[in-house]
Amino acid sequence: MRASRMLSILTTLQARGQVTAPELAHACEVSVRTIYRDIDALAASGVPVYADRGAEGGYRLLDGYRVRLNGLSQSEAETLFLAGLPGPAAALGLDAAMIAAQNKLMAALPVHLRQDARGMQERFHLDAPGWFGEAEEPKHLRTIAGAVLRGTRIKIRYQSWRAEKQRRLAPLGLVLKGGSWYLAGQVDTSIRTYRIARVLDCTALDDRFDRPADFDLAGYWQAATLRLEAEMHPNIAIVRLSPFGVKLLGALSQPYVKARTQFEETPDAEGWRIARVPVGKTSWHAASELLRLGSEVEVLEPVDLRDKMAEMTQAMAARYRAARKA
Repeated sequence: MRASRMLSILTTLQARGQVTAPELAHACEVSVRTIYRDIDALAASGVPVYADRGAEGGYRLLDGYRVRLNGLSQSEAETLFLAGLPGPAAALGLDAAMIAAQNKLMAALPVHLRQDARGMQERFHLDAPGWFGEAEEPKHLRTIAGAVLRGTRIKIRYQSWRAEKQRRLAPLGLVLKGGSWYLAGQVDTSIRTYRIARVLDCTALDDRFDRPADFDLAGYWQAATLRLEAEMHPNIAIVRLSPFGVKLLGALSQPYVKARTQFEETPDAEGWRIARVPVGKTSWHAASELLRLGSEVEVLEPVDLRDKMAEMTQAMAARYRAARKA
C-alpha cells in the first residue's frame, strides 16, 4: 500500500510540477503527517524531491526527473486502455494520435501487463448514441476541437430553435452526450451551450483568449443539463396511474421526471395511484408526453391538460373510425 502511495505522489509531482502536502494528502486519502513521512522516505531513497517554503510553496521534483511506467498496477494499466475511445477520437481527428499513444504505452508497460491491457479493448466497446439513435458527424467539429485545444476564438453561424445567429465566441470545452456533440462557448461574460450539428459555418480565428480560471467543464455541463431539464418540465400534472401505468412511467420517462415524480403511498380501491408528475410547458407538450402511457393514465389536474388529453384522444378515435369505414 505504501509503495503504491509513494508512486502516486511521484506521478502527481511529475504531472503538476508543484503540489502542497495537504493536496497530496487529499489525493492519497491519508493524513498530512503521513505525506511528510513519505516525502522523507523518497528523499532518503535518492529521489530528488524538494520543498519550496512560503505561502505559495509546495513539493516539487528536480527538473528533468521522470518516473518510469513500470510501477503501474494491473488494474491501472487496464484502465488506461479503456480511456481510448475510437469513435469520439476519430470524430475529433485524433484517432491516429490515440493509436500511436497506445502503442507507446504498450511498449513501456512491463511484459506481464501487456496481454491484460490488450484484453480490455477486446472485451469492452463504447456505443455512445442511445437506442435507435445515430451518432452525429458535425461538419465543423474538428475545426472547433482544434480551437478548443489551442485556446483561440471562433466565429460561427448558428441555427437555433428560433432563428439563425452569428456568434464570435471563446470555445471552452466539448461534450459528447447521447451521440451528439455540444460546445460550451463564452460570449462576453456569458457561457452558453451550442449543439455543434447546428453550426452552419465556422471560422477559426487567430486571437487567443484567457480561459476563466474557475471554469469546470464537468460541473458546468451538469448544471446546464439540470437547468435545461427543469425548463422543459416547468409544470406539474396530477395524474392517476394503474399498476402497469406506474411501470410504464418509470420505463418511458426521462431521468429528471422519474426522480421528481411524487406518488401517494396508498392506492385506491382499483389499485391505481395518484402522482404529481413534472410535464412540459404547454398542454400540447404535456399531453404528448402522457399519451405514451395510453389508457393506463388519467389526468386529474390541471383542467386544461385534462381537456387537451380528451381532445387529442377523441380526434385519434374519430380518425381511426373513419379509416375503418372507408
